[in-house]
Amino acid sequence: MKYNLSIPQTGALDFLSLGALVHRLDPGIIPFRKATHCDIHVSGGEFNVAANLADCFRLKTGIASAMVDYPIGDLIAERVRAMGVQPFYKKFKHDGVHGPNMAAVYSDRGQGVRAPVVFYNRCNEAAGQLKPGDFDWKEIFIKGVRWFHSGGIFAALSTTTADVIIEAMQAAKEAGAVTSFDLNYRAKLWSIVGGHDHAVAQLDKIVRNVDVLVGNEEDLQLGLGVPGPEVESKSKLDPGAFFSMMDNVRKKHPQVKIVATTLREVHSTNRHSWGAVAWIDGKAWASPVRELDVIDRVGGGDGYASGFIYGLLSGMEPQEAVNLGWAHGALLTTFPGDTTMATVEQVQAFAKGGSARIQR
Repeated sequence: MKYNLSIPQTGALDFLSLGALVHRLDPGIIPFRKATHCDIHVSGGEFNVAANLADCFRLKTGIASAMVDYPIGDLIAERVRAMGVQPFYKKFKHDGVHGPNMAAVYSDRGQGVRAPVVFYNRCNEAAGQLKPGDFDWKEIFIKGVRWFHSGGIFAALSTTTADVIIEAMQAAKEAGAVTSFDLNYRAKLWSIVGGHDHAVAQLDKIVRNVDVLVGNEEDLQLGLGVPGPEVESKSKLDPGAFFSMMDNVRKKHPQVKIVATTLREVHSTNRHSWGAVAWIDGKAWASPVRELDVIDRVGGGDGYASGFIYGLLSGMEPQEAVNLGWAHGALLTTFPGDTTMATVEQVQAFAKGGSARIQR
């Protein structure tokens, strides 16, 4: 039993995620108030991991989500298919005026000393209307799912979405799948559905069913209500504060076997120092640190999670899995959009110290 996890060796799906699908409007380096056109990226933290694992790492993946029958829904569904992800949709009919809608994210890329600006329109979002009973989890899991994943943004969308995650997690555990959860604590979202105390209570109920957590020390403190010892960090690349919290995480949630996160020092919008860490069954692991020339920072954390999960599903040694996730997250920042354009061979080469010399 590697990593103290019992990972199924086979299944109809290697990975299944549950979360909201969104479309992100990206005017590049132009601020929205001056934009004249936008690129459209299909995204969603849970979908990004499934898409990366399918497209780059060539695994069989799926996404359970809401889908609306109007042109934006059609666009999103096409991109899901293009990334090789199998959909399991709860379908909603659009009324032609008010929705329900597929959420929109607006995100310019910033430039140099000017930071990126992100804002949202999640009004009448279909994913927020999902409730327990909307998916036949027994039917979905019956053919075998090796790994199930969800996240804190979806949990915060409404008063019912956390319950959908708990229902799915319990079905996943019953079916023998490994479960993971990205805390992704967002105070603005939780403030709308009950506030911080409600968030801690809901996330606590979810994490009781979780084997692998993704989240930094702030996510752990705010999302789980786990106290963090006073640790003086030399920089944001120092993993001391993160690792110092693991005893408290273990005390509150002893079933959690792995906690992982990225480390990022932002020097400018386009220049970051990049690292990653993981606590795996009581032992600490850290990646190298690399200076990145960033095109689009959105999705880097999901890039790390997907590469790291691929390493675990493949039975790699812990250091290899951390380095592979770190390498994929780094490469993802060199592409526009939220999901990967890398190949597994490129990721493996970079993880082993490959350079950016031209390939002929």
